[in-house]
Amino acid sequence: MIIVDAHSHLWLKQNTTWNGKVIKSKKNGRSIFLGEEVQMIPPFMIDGRNTAEVFLSNMDYAQVSAAVVVQELIDGCQNRYLQKVGEKYPDRFIVCGMVNFFQPNLRLQSQVLLDSDFQGLAIPGHRLITDEQHLALNSPEMIKMFKLMEERNAFLSITLADGDVQVGEMKEVISECPNLRIAIGHLGMANPPQSPIWKNRSWQEQIRLAQHDHVMVESGGITWLYNSEFYPFPSAVRAVREAAGLVGMEKLMWGSDYPRTITAITYRMSYDFILKSKELSGTEKQLFLGENACRFYGIKNPMELPYIKNMSE
Repeated sequence: MIIVDAHSHLWLKQNTTWNGKVIKSKKNGRSIFLGEEVQMIPPFMIDGRNTAEVFLSNMDYAQVSAAVVVQELIDGCQNRYLQKVGEKYPDRFIVCGMVNFFQPNLRLQSQVLLDSDFQGLAIPGHRLITDEQHLALNSPEMIKMFKLMEERNAFLSITLADGDVQVGEMKEVISECPNLRIAIGHLGMANPPQSPIWKNRSWQEQIRLAQHDHVMVESGGITWLYNSEFYPFPSAVRAVREAAGLVGMEKLMWGSDYPRTITAITYRMSYDFILKSKELSGTEKQLFLGENACRFYGIKNPMELPYIKNMSE
């Protein structure tokens, strides 16, 4: 089975701020994150570097053919590093650029990135809402950028705030740019049953955006959203099943949110719970884990990787 990761991250160092608070890499996989020290990445990443080479080793072991590398404001801008990654490993990584949303002329910024061979741009939409401001996704500046992306056949990877806070803005973006390829992240921030906002079911509104042509949904970070339940994440599988009921399994893609999610589980486990589930058919698993992503991102010859037996087997 071809497996493609539609949501992952790479960085050399975290050294930035968001909403007035510091994010900074420390030793042994730890970071200062918004006022507290957290285990940001696995402790074997002792120098804070989350590199393509370490990720490739995980991908080879887990038999993941390719990965889409998105960006997040909490990691700092990684355009320079990701451009090098895309050039060095074009068969394994599809890398996203990221503009400086708080500076003017987003269209020109995006043009420079697309001219530098980035195939898509990433927007951590939920980070555009801070204590001080709310940058609207449907602002004139944003729309100009999206129209350029549509003209260039670039894709947009975007994560939205919890619930339906930014859904109205995205509907206008989709209306203005009907041919823009869009991947909505984190399975719409699907809520675990114990979440206080579970009952309002507003995450479904993000999923329904995929009823439009050229719009998909990827599940990056779903094992984080359901971390309290832990492996094999039965409620996460049911959330995927529910999303498929709304838009069809052909509209959904698997994503890991590597490397943050593998502080709790292994990289293989981030999709293995889908493979082993009895709630999804073999065809549904093939679509969700790889075939849909190959179609959406234009991956024509995904690498086939052999299974390597564990020494302990």
